[in-house]
Amino acid sequence: MKDQGSMLAQPLQRPSAGRIVAHLGLFVLGLVVGAAGALVQAGWFPGGLLLALLGGAGLFLGGAWGTGGRSGAVSSAAGWMLAVILLTASRPEGDFLFAAGAGSYLFLLGGMGVAVMCATLGPGRQPGGRSVRLGK
Repeated sequence: MKDQGSMLAQPLQRPSAGRIVAHLGLFVLGLVVGAAGALVQAGWFPGGLLLALLGGAGLFLGGAWGTGGRSGAVSSAAGWMLAVILLTASRPEGDFLFAAGAGSYLFLLGGMGVAVMCATLGPGRQPGGRSVRLGK
C-alpha cells in the first residue's frame, strides 16, 4: 500500500450509498425516539424521564458505534431534536404536548446534553495503515 500521508491532506470522497442509508435510518430513528420520549417523560414522571433520556442515549451512542464515527450520533440527534422542536410548538387551537414544568425542561435540556456527550464519546474516524504511528 502506498503511503498517502496525513488523512487531512487527502481529498474528500463521496460517502457510500450504504453510509447514506444508515444516516437516514438513524435520522428517522431519532424522530421516533424523540416523539416517544416526549410522550413517555410526562406519563411516568421520574421513571419516564429517565427512560426517555436513556433511550436517546442508547440511540445516539449506538449510532456512533454503528457507523464508526461521531456522525452517527449527530444524525440521530438531529432527528431527535427536530421531533422535539416540532412537538414543542403549540397549535392554533391552543393544544400543546409539553407542559411548563420541570420534567419537560429536564427532558429538553437533558436530551441535548446527552446528545452532545454521546457525540463526544463516540469513536472518531482514524486513519489506518502502518504510517499512523510515527517511528514504527
